[in-house]
Amino acid sequence: MPSLAQMTGSLHIHNFYIGKLKAKQEQLFNSDPELAQLLDNVAAVLSEHVVTLTDEIAELEYEE
Repeated sequence: MPSLAQMTGSLHIHNFYIGKLKAKQEQLFNSDPELAQLLDNVAAVLSEHVVTLTDEIAELEYEE
């Protein structure tokens, strides 16, 4: 099991890339809607991981 610090770092990285994907999706929305949709899908998957990570972090913090 990863440490709390590793999980928190992963959470920050996920959030960083979600922001990057959303910004690029907005740029591409009119010129390449298929790619924009793909980026939105990837951001959605990362967002699901964020929820899981947040829950796991909360559990670890509760146990400490």
